[in-house]
Amino acid sequence: MRIGLIAEGGYPYVSGDARLWCDRLVRGLGQHEFDIYALSRSERQEDEGWVPLPPQVSRVRTASLWTAEDDGAGYGRRARRRFEEHYGALAAVLCTGGDRGADGASEPPSAIQADRFGNALYGLAELARDEGGLAGALRSETAVRTLERACRARDAMRTAREARVPDLLAVAAHLERALRPLSLDWYEDDGLGAADLSHATSGGTAALTGLLARHFCDVPLLLTEYGVRLRTQYLAGTGAPPAVRALLAGFHGALAAEAYRRAAVITPGNAHARRWQERCGADRSKLRTVYPGMDASRFAEVGEASSCADPDTLVWVGRVEPAKDLVSLLHAFAEVRKEEPKTRLRIVGAPAGAEGEAYLGHCRALAAQLFPDEADGPHTVGENPVSFEEIGGPQLPSLADAYASGAVTVLSSVVEGFPVGLVEAMLCGRATVSTDVGAVVEVIGGTGLVVPPRNPRALAEACVTLLRDPERRERLGAAARARALELFTVEQNVAAFHGIYLDVVAGTPVRRVVLDDAGAPLPFGVPAEAHVPGHWTNKRRHAGPPEATTAPLPEGAR
Repeated sequence: MRIGLIAEGGYPYVSGDARLWCDRLVRGLGQHEFDIYALSRSERQEDEGWVPLPPQVSRVRTASLWTAEDDGAGYGRRARRRFEEHYGALAAVLCTGGDRGADGASEPPSAIQADRFGNALYGLAELARDEGGLAGALRSETAVRTLERACRARDAMRTAREARVPDLLAVAAHLERALRPLSLDWYEDDGLGAADLSHATSGGTAALTGLLARHFCDVPLLLTEYGVRLRTQYLAGTGAPPAVRALLAGFHGALAAEAYRRAAVITPGNAHARRWQERCGADRSKLRTVYPGMDASRFAEVGEASSCADPDTLVWVGRVEPAKDLVSLLHAFAEVRKEEPKTRLRIVGAPAGAEGEAYLGHCRALAAQLFPDEADGPHTVGENPVSFEEIGGPQLPSLADAYASGAVTVLSSVVEGFPVGLVEAMLCGRATVSTDVGAVVEVIGGTGLVVPPRNPRALAEACVTLLRDPERRERLGAAARARALELFTVEQNVAAFHGIYLDVVAGTPVRRVVLDDAGAPLPFGVPAEAHVPGHWTNKRRHAGPPEATTAPLPEGAR
């Protein structure tokens, strides 16, 4: 098969989302051919370059989402009328909106709204194809005025009618960025049209690219979401004005619903993501949970060892940021020390951005305050039972060494998607204490202790229970490792996607018919061996590095 792998802000770039699992998937499916369609998020990401690509990657096409120039497309009167019609229809769907549930998610659009949104979206895509681009039109005064008329319409929701000029400008700018894939030249027979299957590795912009390949070329779409993009958009918009928040929630909700409706198969990464997808309109019959694949080999030595470095040490591993709630962990550790005075806590991880740096400083000060008698001073660790460390130092040269350094691994998050650190601890055979957030209970499956979030007393009691019972720790650790090896390995992930690829392509009608010189269908024009994995009918197009081409927006998007 020929797979068009669509990634936003990740693979094949060195940094970004979904880089590791995409690379492992491509390398694990050497019998297939991959074309990579990469949407970059920043100039820095592009400057850092790509990861080494395996030979089954035939080519890479890129486009940037972080900047765009005017495409130079001069619209005539008819084209402007088409733009106002389709953009106005799309804006009307956003402004009528939907009710919000208790979790903050908007209700999925009705069937009529979904049809209107889809017709408007594909109408804009066809206009972009006919006129050579859409970037200038999306940034024009016409777009803002069209959006304003939709907000002032009689059936618009009250929040939309309250939108002011700065709000309209902010929404129009966001829509321009989100709709940039409409102007790409990827949807031809020499692009995604040549793929047997397009695999969008996330929702949002990547899913939109897959939707356009389906619309223009009838390429079936597989949508994978390890983190639900719609949920991320809701969280990102919490600080925006109410009108901006409502309009953007309406757009991303409608886009997600369209992607869920048109995708052949949807693969959430866990039950938590699956519930979100169902809540936002995904058909349950299309959903197939595929857990992320972890490289178990680097944790094998620690996982198979019969003892740990220190039976009186608790270990926390992750990115230092407020969502990890290290403050509650430190207060819980103060309670642990009252019961088990010899216990130490190792916090291992680097801060995530400026916010993480500030949070780390706050946590260091709190640790010194909670354990004043053991700290050498307010700015030093000294004999403080809490240590703040990073991977790569002399004491913790690797991630596996961090988990091996303690008897119990603790997760104290208040927000969590798929807890990668928890799976790593399980692969190391460690007993765990975790907060009940995200997919934690699904991942643990009874092989660790789970407590409510933001409850230091419950967290402390669970830690003390395991510290006092080494036999139970050993049993839980062994069960956790067995569960992780069964469900969360690279091999499991690759095998699952291989089966899904076969299912989707097997259920898709043949799209390319070979014609003879007279233009009539040629029977047996495609030899039978062409359907066997491998390259039997023609030589590979290249023997060296994969072909790298850049597909910018017309006159810009770079």
